[in-house]
Amino acid sequence: MRILRSRSFRASVSDSNYHFKVGFRRFVTSCRAVVLPRFGGPEVLELRPNVKVPDLKPHEVLVRTRAVSINPLDTRMRSGYGRSIFEPLLPLILGRDISGEVAAVGDSVRGLSVGQEVFGALHPTAVRGTYADYAILSDEELAPKPASVTHVEASVIPFAALTAWRALKSTARIAEGQRVLVVGGGGAVGLAAIQISVAKGCHVTTTCGKQSIDRVLAAGAEQAVDYTAEDIEYVIKGKFDAVLDTIGGPETERISINFLKRGGHYMTLQGEAASLTDRYGIAFGLPVATAVLLKKQNQYRCSHGIEYWWTYMRADSEGLFEIRKLSEAGKLNIPVEKTFPITQVIEAHEAKEKKQIHGKVVLKFD
Repeated sequence: MRILRSRSFRASVSDSNYHFKVGFRRFVTSCRAVVLPRFGGPEVLELRPNVKVPDLKPHEVLVRTRAVSINPLDTRMRSGYGRSIFEPLLPLILGRDISGEVAAVGDSVRGLSVGQEVFGALHPTAVRGTYADYAILSDEELAPKPASVTHVEASVIPFAALTAWRALKSTARIAEGQRVLVVGGGGAVGLAAIQISVAKGCHVTTTCGKQSIDRVLAAGAEQAVDYTAEDIEYVIKGKFDAVLDTIGGPETERISINFLKRGGHYMTLQGEAASLTDRYGIAFGLPVATAVLLKKQNQYRCSHGIEYWWTYMRADSEGLFEIRKLSEAGKLNIPVEKTFPITQVIEAHEAKEKKQIHGKVVLKFD
């Protein structure tokens, strides 16, 4: 790791990895990072010792990484999801979630200070991710870490919770007393969606596998249906104000749409924008994806009187602040099933690829 030392400050060694603390800033020029040089299986990932750290822009923050979680988006990107967007930009760094400490701030950053513990998440299209000793995020993508949780526990929250937040609070605008159906409540986004809805005063029903029943009920769901053993259409009664579908697929979409009240919102994480762009290229694929979405929106407004959306995570400082408050209050928790050191990133991805670990996996940094 290379450190640029400023003569205007007194420098001192701060840890065994030879990071130098320079006054109240750390000027880092390179660091370890997990690089994706080409698409493929876990074996393509490379932990490189000296990857350049770009200069900070005015609203950016340099974060000393302590823990990052492995999201499904990471493994899908590694395998080639979003190829039309990312292939020209290879090599890139995977990772969206992060928990760590502020190492330096851009000139226009006001709400965060060097040394402060923070957590946050990058936009899905970010090229330089968080699988690195030092990551760069905008001040909109970070918030003070909840004091009640560790870096490992904090690292699994932002991306999943912000994905659920955007769907439920920004799109559906759920309100107290409404009914919410979460399809696939056992995953991180599903668990976050259940807890966010319950905190808002909603009545939540969810579908999940048998192994997740106790977990989703503990998260606040009033009804949990094992989709592998029960007929969802028969067991679930009544209509809902909002459906968040984390599974996707034509049959799941059909069932979910029919559970909605008129005026309700159906939101799926499995939108077709990336797949259509990969199939047809950016120039043609994006217009095709837009056309497909508009067609479905018009179709469902006419046939069912509901709103249809593809939903994605996005930076939302207000949402992250509220998520932090829920976590501090013990109302938002996403369990961590296993941790790996960053030096075992290939083994961690292999375990997720082979579905040896169903819960959240975290990569820890020294």
